Amino acid sequence: MDDSTIKPALYAASTVETDLKPTAQVGRDHIDLRPHESYEGAHRWDPLAEWSAEEEAKVVRKVDFYLLSWLCLMFFGLQLDRGNIGNALTDNMLPDLGLTTDDYNNGTTVQLVCFLAAEFPVQLLIKRYGFKQILPLMMIGWGIVSAFQAFMTDKTGFYICRALIGLFEGGFIPGTILFASYFYKSAELSVRLACFWSTLNIARVISALLAAGILNMRGVHNRPGWFWLFLLEGLLTFVIGLMSYFYLPHSPTRTKGVMWRRGWFNEREETILVNRILRDDPAKGLTAIQEPATMRDIINTWKDSSTWGLYLIGLIAYVPAAPVSGYLSLTLKRLGFSTFDSNMLTIPSAVLQIILMLGLAYSSNHFLERTWHCVFGEFFVMPLLIALLALPAGGNNWGRFSISTLISGYPYFHPIVVAWISENTFDVKKRAISAATYNVIVQIGSIMSSQIYRKDDAPYYYRGNKVLVSICALSLVVFVAQREYLRLLNRRKEREWSQMSTEEKLTYQSDQAEREKDGNKRLDFRFQY
Repeated sequence: MDDSTIKPALYAASTVETDLKPTAQVGRDHIDLRPHESYEGAHRWDPLAEWSAEEEAKVVRKVDFYLLSWLCLMFFGLQLDRGNIGNALTDNMLPDLGLTTDDYNNGTTVQLVCFLAAEFPVQLLIKRYGFKQILPLMMIGWGIVSAFQAFMTDKTGFYICRALIGLFEGGFIPGTILFASYFYKSAELSVRLACFWSTLNIARVISALLAAGILNMRGVHNRPGWFWLFLLEGLLTFVIGLMSYFYLPHSPTRTKGVMWRRGWFNEREETILVNRILRDDPAKGLTAIQEPATMRDIINTWKDSSTWGLYLIGLIAYVPAAPVSGYLSLTLKRLGFSTFDSNMLTIPSAVLQIILMLGLAYSSNHFLERTWHCVFGEFFVMPLLIALLALPAGGNNWGRFSISTLISGYPYFHPIVVAWISENTFDVKKRAISAATYNVIVQIGSIMSSQIYRKDDAPYYYRGNKVLVSICALSLVVFVAQREYLRLLNRRKEREWSQMSTEEKLTYQSDQAEREKDGNKRLDFRFQY
């Protein structure tokens, strides 16, 4: 394959035998396999199609412009309604509602439990009715509930609102990621996911700026500032969700709609888009976007031991930084900063995380390496938590702020792990189920983290920080163990593969029934680590 033209991948047996590398991208270095007839882009499949690198780059830029930018806007709306509760705390929301910090923790737990309960039903609904229908409706729902938080008067109303927001938001992130995977190659996904989570941090910055202004409306029509914060930001999310219903496409080859009479791509661009994706990951052509997942699919996904370590990572790896980040604005208020300053001082951590997260994702994509990049992000937090433990009680406000800002702005490796799971599944339905499973487990970790900082340990949380250091150390061990397990699985496959003749390898790769059945258990599939 030369540098200027992407040619059809009709490979000789010697190429299959000698060029097989430890990568999850089976199909790019192997023979072409016809997609299933139910696949939305099957009419654009062409094993002889050729295109220039410039043409492909143009198509990717179009996807970035039309799809990625809008999904980032939707992520902005997600974070706006998830994060404004932290801004509201600086405006005395807890005393106004008669709540304690433990009640606040319990509200977070209620939200996360409902979030978990919605994860799998939402993925099944997406597979049944499509991304275009479900994702915007979810956003409309949580936007309405977020706006109605303005009318909370007591603990019961607080718990009900947190529960409903959790139910509407559950499943949105893995659903959006799965949708994006139909438009991008595996190696491109981690950087795009980093853009998604960068949007969450941009939302933190904008939310802090909005909160600094809106919370000054306390007293307008005898309402507290947090009343206007919830109402206005909830309505903004509702509008974004409503527009998304008419904006999002059904699939890469069905982009026409109310807002797009001519569609996003012409026939040539659709051919490039479909074939570049299938050559990178043939599994995406095995099923239709709206093909329902079955209980057997779920069981088979959960039986896959190659993902168990990644699930454990999702449970514990994000816990060490979460309490510090979640309590940042409240901690600043307790340290004597004003409402305005407490919100403005959360901005540096968000900006820092955007820079570090994008840099980490680009590096991971460039070197095609996952484990050590995640280990770097996790290890970044440990000495900072130890520094918090070393600070004496009282005073040191700016030092405590600096350390907390660095912890909150750590190199967030969640996009890398999500892409890691996606590229190691090699089955679209399994990918949806494993993404939902991982997200459920991440939220269980969030429930754990929401209970680590307790009222009797305030305001410096020395006991809680000792727990966080221990969990951080455990996470580092799990990352290394998962890497070695995946390497072991690859070595086992390599031994069996090397014992097959050239004819046996070609026959094995041409058997579509076995390809659909075996997924990432195939002997010519290599796990990425």
